[in-house]
Amino acid sequence: MALILSLETSSTVCSVALAQSGRLIGASELRLEKSHSSHITVLIQQLLENAGFTEKELSAVAVSGGPGSYTGLRIGTSTAKGLCYALNIPLIAISTLHALALQTIKFTANASEYLFCPMIDARRMEVYTALLTSSLQEVLPDQAKVLDETSFRKELENQKIIFFGNGAAKFEAIIGSVANAFFLKNVIPAAEAVSELAWQQYQVAQFEDVAYYEPFYVKEVHITAAKPKN
Repeated sequence: MALILSLETSSTVCSVALAQSGRLIGASELRLEKSHSSHITVLIQQLLENAGFTEKELSAVAVSGGPGSYTGLRIGTSTAKGLCYALNIPLIAISTLHALALQTIKFTANASEYLFCPMIDARRMEVYTALLTSSLQEVLPDQAKVLDETSFRKELENQKIIFFGNGAAKFEAIIGSVANAFFLKNVIPAAEAVSELAWQQYQVAQFEDVAYYEPFYVKEVHITAAKPKN
């Protein structure tokens, strides 16, 4: 029986989930900004303890691999890799956008009639986004996109699209009420969806190289040095 721990740290919400052979056992989350590094280990330990398991019983660790918050992704990745190294178990990486889409697809009636467009805020008028079918087939792959009034115009001509995630409000403000465009609020990345996709990858041994794996940032990360104090 495969016991998989899943981590989601790509947003301001830090969440963990535990599943056995695809069956969710439990999940926990903390909605407190800038708390991932100090609380994720506690969330993991409490979840395992409450479920009656120990770290040594884990079969794999899955992580939401991006795109998303640079700092959050680094924390999730380092935690997952640390566990995998210590326990000598596989690492599984899941697209944050695919997991976010799955959360919406599962609760959409007649989901096959829509395309699904998760949007993660990337500051200013840019978002991390993808366009997916109800079976998570990519119409447009994970990418960074600067939004304007022409964005997704061609796709919206013939297809109903559901937009969601913390970047979707920016797009709604640009295009307003447009035929075939539907907007959902309060869809936040969660470890439960990561867990569901992780089980699929575990069954076909789709694992990452623990030594060399890095999150999928989509675009190059720019780090600036702090200005010296006078």
